[in-house]
Amino acid sequence: MDKMISFFRKLVITIAGTDFVRAAIEEQADLSDFKEKPSLKLIAGVFLICISFPLGWPAVAACGIAAAKLNEPLIAVIGGPLVYGFSHLVFLLGMYFSGAKYTVIFFRWFSRVTVEKLLSLLAPELS
Repeated sequence: MDKMISFFRKLVITIAGTDFVRAAIEEQADLSDFKEKPSLKLIAGVFLICISFPLGWPAVAACGIAAAKLNEPLIAVIGGPLVYGFSHLVFLLGMYFSGAKYTVIFFRWFSRVTVEKLLSLLAPELS
């Protein structure tokens, strides 16, 4: 058990030493940028991302069910991959519209909070 804790302690210290996490901790990364009013482009991007999820596996499953009910296997064979590929395109378009700005803001904050919590638990002498 001590070896496993030692391994996780070293892993957390290594992660905390990366430039991304170290900068997030030093700058006390937070979510204050989310208080700004979102642009129409951002709202459209998030909407497309949300729409892409039901277009993924649920739509593929619906194609399979329709193929079985209608006794037309080509619905699943052709429709499933097409619908799934389309869901990826919708997701990517949504990511393009919403941009990487908010993703980076969120992951900087998440990295800081997670590493600080793990450091306080696994390596209290460092926090």
